[in-house]
Amino acid sequence: MSTSVENAPGSGTAAAPGRPIGELIFALLIVSVGVVGFVAGAGIQTPPSASDIGPRAFPFAVSALLVAVGVGLVIQVLRGHRGAADEGEDVDLDAKTDWLTVGKLAGFVLVHAFLIVPLGWPVAAAFLFFGAAWSLGARPWWRNLVTAIVLALVLQFVFGGLLGVSLPPGFLEGFGVFGG
Repeated sequence: MSTSVENAPGSGTAAAPGRPIGELIFALLIVSVGVVGFVAGAGIQTPPSASDIGPRAFPFAVSALLVAVGVGLVIQVLRGHRGAADEGEDVDLDAKTDWLTVGKLAGFVLVHAFLIVPLGWPVAAAFLFFGAAWSLGARPWWRNLVTAIVLALVLQFVFGGLLGVSLPPGFLEGFGVFGG
């Protein structure tokens, strides 16, 4: 008995029936987002005297990954390796959406957007991270708060201190990497 590994039950690589138009559109959309990222990253102004990694490095790295993944997806779809149908996934298709959690998360994102300017990015980000963890049911609350504060400060240090990205520091202006 010989069974192809590619089409083995449960392998997730069996060709789905129909045309792969949707999967090709998704893959090309990923490539397009990567190309737009390169164009937008090239427009970031850097001082001529800058000798370090600079603010263009992260957008270029993410854009390169997006283009590579998108091209890889296009190749896989054209070679016949397509995703399994939804009923093949380990997901309860009859489960209802928890709109309360979705609403909480959307609310925290909206409040985050309004808090960035008056309180600064580190405080607004810590609020967002804590709110997301609380909304998704993470316990205990104090550990979520500590993790959110540490994560926000580390991101401020990496992007503001190392990459030179200007994040609004709010009332933390003048403390270390919180120069704005």
